[in-house]
Amino acid sequence: MKHDRIGSGKRKSVNLSIDTGVVAAAREAGINLSQVSEEALRKATKAEQGRRWQEENREALEGWNRWYEKHGDPLAHLRVL
Repeated sequence: MKHDRIGSGKRKSVNLSIDTGVVAAAREAGINLSQVSEEALRKATKAEQGRRWQEENREALEGWNRWYEKHGDPLAHLRVL
């Protein structure tokens, strides 16, 4: 696995409330609840961090986009078609 910025490698026991039917079906299917929950939380956390980063940097990104629209691609002469 690639380096995970939010993972510590340590484990912590937590209590979750999950629908009993979902738990039963997952166990019957041999699904590891901890692994699936951790992966879902990791994905949700990264998505939220990305959303917040975009929100926090929206003005700067819009500024760069305006500059690009006005001046064009400064590396266009290096591109091979």
